[in-house]
Amino acid sequence: MNKHSARLLFSILAILSATYAYSANEIHGLAIHGETRYPANFTHFEYVDPDAPKGGEIIINSVSSGGFDSLNPYILKGEAASGIQEYLYETLTSMSSDEAFSRYGRVAKSMEVADDRSWIIFNLNEKARFHDGHPVTSKDVVFSFNTLLEKGHPSYASYYRDVEKVEALSRHRVKYSFKVKNNRELPLIVGNTPVMPAHYWKDKDFTQTTLTPPLGSGPYKISHVDPGHAITFERVKDYWGQNLAVNRGRYNFDKITIDYYRDNTIALQAFKSGEYHFRTENTSRNWATSYTGPNFENGHIVKREIRHQLPTGMQGFVYNTRRSLFKDAKVRQALNYAFDFEWTNKQLFYGAYTRTNSYFSNSELASSGLPSPEELAILQPFKGQIPEQVFTTPYQAPTTDGSGSVRNNIRSALRLLKQAGWQVKNKKLVNDKGEPFAFTILIVSPDFKRIVLPFKKNLARLGIDANIQLVDTQQYINRVQSFDFDMTVTVFGQSLSPGNEQYNYWHSSSADQQGSRNWIGIKNPVIDKLVEGVIAAPDRESLIHRTHALDRVLLWNHYVVPHWHTRNFRVAYWNIFSQPSIQPIYDLGFDNWWIDPDKNAQFRPQQ
Repeated sequence: MNKHSARLLFSILAILSATYAYSANEIHGLAIHGETRYPANFTHFEYVDPDAPKGGEIIINSVSSGGFDSLNPYILKGEAASGIQEYLYETLTSMSSDEAFSRYGRVAKSMEVADDRSWIIFNLNEKARFHDGHPVTSKDVVFSFNTLLEKGHPSYASYYRDVEKVEALSRHRVKYSFKVKNNRELPLIVGNTPVMPAHYWKDKDFTQTTLTPPLGSGPYKISHVDPGHAITFERVKDYWGQNLAVNRGRYNFDKITIDYYRDNTIALQAFKSGEYHFRTENTSRNWATSYTGPNFENGHIVKREIRHQLPTGMQGFVYNTRRSLFKDAKVRQALNYAFDFEWTNKQLFYGAYTRTNSYFSNSELASSGLPSPEELAILQPFKGQIPEQVFTTPYQAPTTDGSGSVRNNIRSALRLLKQAGWQVKNKKLVNDKGEPFAFTILIVSPDFKRIVLPFKKNLARLGIDANIQLVDTQQYINRVQSFDFDMTVTVFGQSLSPGNEQYNYWHSSSADQQGSRNWIGIKNPVIDKLVEGVIAAPDRESLIHRTHALDRVLLWNHYVVPHWHTRNFRVAYWNIFSQPSIQPIYDLGFDNWWIDPDKNAQFRPQQ
């Protein structure tokens, strides 16, 4: 063989090597543990009607009361309009709503995964197109990932921390390589990468807010923007992905307008008068007293509670432990005694809620009782570094009889405060330097004042001066993202498969990262280890035990004053819709609904 032939053969082998070095069995879907529910030849999810009719226009209201000033939902700046991530942009894969955590091909028609999950390859659908007709390629995937990492919201740096690199192997083949092995969640996480057009953004600044509708590839495009007040999405008639198994029976409305109301009372009245067609209700008082009137009685408006099996996470008053006042766990525990949930639920919520005693409430991931042998095996190595109650006492937030008398709770709180070096002098709680215990509770919703005021009153009985500061949405976002608060209210949402997002909530690496969800400021080496254990869980059973252990340590460190949760979606809608016969257990599934022509003719509000 001459030198020229040898070089030619070497080049051919190199090409073949590059093409086949990562080859594995192609799969249509990927579950975090076990097998996917739907086979390779599935045509649609069970909870949709694949023949649902398309058409019609609807108006819904945004759950945000602050308006919006941006159409870029992926950066720290500004308040992005609702719906953009769901309707405008495609992701590599889609998640089903009747499995704990499985993803199926969307922009990616198939996947190949290493046995040790150290990499994943996505084979892109050659039919995928942006709305300008430009094909979606691996170049766009690489651009999207790198842009989110380098210019996007800081949370992406935490979320994708274990991704080593993303590379285009060919025009329709892209590989994600990971820094770690056997992280079962990571291949599924990167499947949620939104795919943005590199050619559109090449001459634009991704870091800045914009009110110019960006280019997408999803089922809808933005057709109208009224800055701060409304945004309209129009269904793409020649949408490339409309016949994909993950999309059949979904995205049935021709136009969706999302209206913004700064006042929830005005928003509710607007709904009842027919200004918009669908709303979810988060205020129990409204749900109990305000959904009445002729339109409810004559069937024009439907009021429903829809049961779900979603983890409800943890809502609560959140301490900023960066503040010296809240560094002592005894202090944090003491203030918990000042919140009278039973009275609040009875007097303000019409008995609608259940007290939350887990960061993973309403799921099998929630700890309860004493640790099991499997949990003890996880926790024992940390004995002496975590609260002893983790081993001896089931966690239960303080309770009352609901009468409004909190005398016993006040005594318990004062005992704890005394142990922490605080005492009451002249009706004021002071430390050994005579400095008073005073802090501010930051809130963004006017409706929450009625909940905070009784808490403030009980804190005053401890000699604590708690002020309430109500700010607008943008100021609130800026302050919590920069950790500029003493105490606030938030929800730590959870999925059925907790994983890398736990870094963003509790891990030391996110405590000083502005924009992270570690609002509490947790820097605890044991919690770091427990978080890492959850992420590395090899199967569902070990994930449950490891999550229970993490839950117990979080609870007994008293980082929040737990609030409440409900196990139902509370929705009201004008009676113009029909829905599939099967309800997804892990989602409301509104995108599976459609406008029923007969109901629309009879019940649609006149505008």
